[in-house]
Amino acid sequence: MKNQLSGVSFNAICRLFGKSRQAWYKIHQLGNKNLLQEDLVLQWVVEIRETLPRVGGLKLYSMIKVRLAEHNIKMGRDSFYQLLRDNELLVIPRRKYVRTTQSWHRYKKWPDLLQDYHPCGPDQVWVSDITYLRTETGFIYLSLITDAYSRVIVGYHVSQHLKASGCIAALNKALNGRLNPLTQLIHHSDRGIQYCCDDYVQILQSNDIQISMTQTGSPYDNAIAERVNGILKQEFGLDRTFKTYNDAVDPVAKAVYSYNHIRPHFSCDLNTPAQKHYLELKPD
Repeated sequence: MKNQLSGVSFNAICRLFGKSRQAWYKIHQLGNKNLLQEDLVLQWVVEIRETLPRVGGLKLYSMIKVRLAEHNIKMGRDSFYQLLRDNELLVIPRRKYVRTTQSWHRYKKWPDLLQDYHPCGPDQVWVSDITYLRTETGFIYLSLITDAYSRVIVGYHVSQHLKASGCIAALNKALNGRLNPLTQLIHHSDRGIQYCCDDYVQILQSNDIQISMTQTGSPYDNAIAERVNGILKQEFGLDRTFKTYNDAVDPVAKAVYSYNHIRPHFSCDLNTPAQKHYLELKPD
């Protein structure tokens, strides 16, 4: 019995489009195969976004390229982007800025040592910064220290105030985890009172760490630190409003771990910061 579609035979439809029955079935099978492959790719995207909820399309593509090859799925970057766009999975960037720096103070403001200096390995330059987090009762503050070469966060601390003790806690964590204390290290920051005060400077000097500071006062002069702040907020959900300080502590720890150990970074050749940092510091 002939297949019928609105009174027209299937053979007639094939002739109308210049296709044989076999070609028509092949097209149908390929269509189903493509849909199945796209569904599989979308499952991978959802899986990655559970840990990295705001990771961008380029990094997503780099993270699934091995899987694509393993499953013999031929999907270029443009096609992948279109798939994300069609399923409303592209990330829209958000920008916010709250001033956390008080540079009008009596303490010494140190010169900028990084104008013509570029680190060629880990533990040569650390950049420090403070960013705010929101709670229902007001701001709390996240102090971060990041290795400028590997982009790994080497120290952090969440504080309920803007006192120097929060920055000192982050610095001590970074020093305790330092793998090569003999490397000549520069500490770079803005000119905020937290970094210029006697207690902070004494810790740096007692560890033979050179002190470097931005000169114009613009937060964007400390670009690496600002970039890390933005990633933690925009991609790991730290821009949300937490109920209390205690409710923020665990999400910050998870965000820092995911940033260091899971999220690929362009400056690390799409390795994670931890891979670039610790593999290069690993003894032979």
